[in-house]
Parts: sequence; C-alpha cells; structure tokens
Amino acid sequence: MSMVLIVSAALLSLAAASLAIWRRSDSRADDRAWIALLPDFRGAPALFDRALVADLPEAARRYFEFTIATGTALSPTVVLEMEGRLGLGDKQDPKYRDFRARQILSFPHGFLWRLDAGLVGGSDGLVLGRSWTRFWVAGLAPVARISDDRDHFRSAFGRMVAEAAFWAPASLLPGKQVKWEDAGPDTARAIVSSGEFDQAVEIALGPDGQPTAVTIQRWSSANPDKSYRFQPFGGTLSHFRDFGGYRIPTRVEGGNHFGTADYFPFFKARIVSGRFVVPNSGPVLPF
Repeated sequence: MSMVLIVSAALLSLAAASLAIWRRSDSRADDRAWIALLPDFRGAPALFDRALVADLPEAARRYFEFTIATGTALSPTVVLEMEGRLGLGDKQDPKYRDFRARQILSFPHGFLWRLDAGLVGGSDGLVLGRSWTRFWVAGLAPVARISDDRDHFRSAFGRMVAEAAFWAPASLLPGKQVKWEDAGPDTARAIVSSGEFDQAVEIALGPDGQPTAVTIQRWSSANPDKSYRFQPFGGTLSHFRDFGGYRIPTRVEGGNHFGTADYFPFFKARIVSGRFVVPNSGPVLPF
C-alpha cells in the first residue's frame, strides 16, 4: 500500500471517529436537556377546579373545562411518543418521510423533540434560555445545525406556546406569564410572555369547547425570501383522548402559512402515548 493510501485511510478513520464523537456529544446534550426539563416537585400539586378559570372570557373557560377534568393534578410537563409523516420539501414537492419522535414539553422552561426519520435524525430544542436544531443524515453527516441564534430562539418560543395549547393546557392557566383576552365565543386568545418576548396564541373551539385549531403569528424564515418575519403558523387538532385527566388531541396536522393559500402541512403526527409528569408518577427516562 502506497504512503498516499495509508495517509488517506488514516484521515478517513480519524474523520469517522470525530463524527462519531460529535454525534455522541449531541446525544448526551439531549439527555441533559431532557433531565433539565423534568419538574422539581415540592409538595403536592394543585388540582384543577373550575373556580380557577371562572373569571376568564367565555371561550377560554370552555377550553379549560374541555381539556382538564375537575380534580386533575396540574402539571405543565407532558411526555409524548408520536409517529407520522414529516415534509422535508415544500408545498409543490413535500418529500414526506415517515418518522417517530419522543418529546418532552415543559412550559415555560422549554421543550425537546427527538426525531428518528430513517436517514434523518436529531433534535429540536429550547431549554432554559437556549435553542437549537441539530440533525444528522444516517448518523454520519451533520445537517441543519443552528444554535444560540436570537431569531431561532424567538421562533422556537412560538412553537413552544403553540404546542402548549395543543398538549399542555394546564401550563396556560392564567398567571404572571399568561393573560387571556376576549376574542369572541368561539376563539380563546392568550398572550404568553417570557423575558423580552410576547406571543399571542388563538385556539378555535367547537360547540362543546373542543379545540379544533391553533394559530400563532410565528417569527419564521420559512418564506421565499428566507428572511425572518411574523407569519401564520398552526395546525388542526382531532381524535382527542384522555390522558390522566387531560383531554388532548392525538392527531395534529400543521405547518407554516396556516390559514392561507401557501399553507404547507409539513407535520402530520399521531400520538402513540402521552404522560403528564406529576409526583410519584415514576421515572421519565431521556431516551
């Protein structure tokens, strides 16, 4: 074997080893982020009572009365297993791929979404003041890596608020960070604050108070100019099931430009399992 081949083989081995170490580093960082989002329980949790929402606008009150049963232990933290189809292209050529994912959502602290879409895997996260996107192709090549970017953080905050409305209704009970406004009988509207950001979220309701769609104006660069701006983002909700006193959708279809002619539902998910984290509910491991 010539010296050139020996050196080339050595460099390739070194590159492969470096990428493997980098991938393991990402995985360990995800594990730490997951653990950081688990609640630190101190005392018994409060229980949901309709008196907590009695002074809210009618639509907001109906939203909570539909999604949380009286006497349910209040938890801002939910762990979800999901599967579905993820569009990696655009409206004209969606390039849908089957995926599985595991997510922890713990408003207002953040979320972590760990994705396995066959050749593409990785995570999206917003945890304790930091956000990132880091995906890999075949576990070998890093792609779509963004972190410590203010625009990305603002966009991730919008996603967290929208998904809290989907899957973590107790986290949106009125308080210092959540204010509800009257938007009519069939729309529940909240303003959610965190640090320097405010995010409005609107929840369309059916006659029985069941949420049918969630819409936000999200800070996003998913547009032809690839420039950050506020634009519609949201999705439709269906197939509600009860998970420990919380009635949440097990079918969600959503994406950018929701409610416009440019809407592209790149996210089509089915919830396989859901669990709200409360005291004595057992370990919630980061895998």
